[in-house]
Amino acid sequence: MPATSDELLAFLGELGIPTQTIAHAAAHTVEAAQALRGEMPGGHFKNLFVKDKKGRFFLLALEEEKQVDLKRVHEAVGGQGRVSFGTAEQLEEFWGVKPGSVTPFGAINDKAGKVTLIFDSGLMRHERVNFHPLVNTRTTGLSRQDLLRFLRATGHEPLVVDLPAPSRDIA
Repeated sequence: MPATSDELLAFLGELGIPTQTIAHAAAHTVEAAQALRGEMPGGHFKNLFVKDKKGRFFLLALEEEKQVDLKRVHEAVGGQGRVSFGTAEQLEEFWGVKPGSVTPFGAINDKAGKVTLIFDSGLMRHERVNFHPLVNTRTTGLSRQDLLRFLRATGHEPLVVDLPAPSRDIA
């Protein structure tokens, strides 16, 4: 069984990681999350669960306003061929969350190390970062360094790259 949000927060506590969690209505989009979270300080991010042509899975974490060129992501992350979104079933099987709740915290459920975490370099500019704690009815904030400490405790070392933005055609 995948970890619950409360089990995740307890694990963070066991690691000595201070967090702030707020409860809110379900947020399924960036726009909904912006309206629901209020003035929670720190960087806010969107997370994309994708796979490459060889069946390797990646979680992409990038600033919520950034656009990414999915046709070129594989070049930045070392994937084989263009990436596509993983299915809801794959997301639940490998990451232990439902669509709309994708988060780096899913690493707690990836005991086999099937998913590679990719952080856009913009994430690393924030001292405090905020993500859903396995459910989209809460947002949890913690320091960037503590997020990295949590990920390492789960056996996940994120790759930090500049994810490609869509090209702008100039007419």
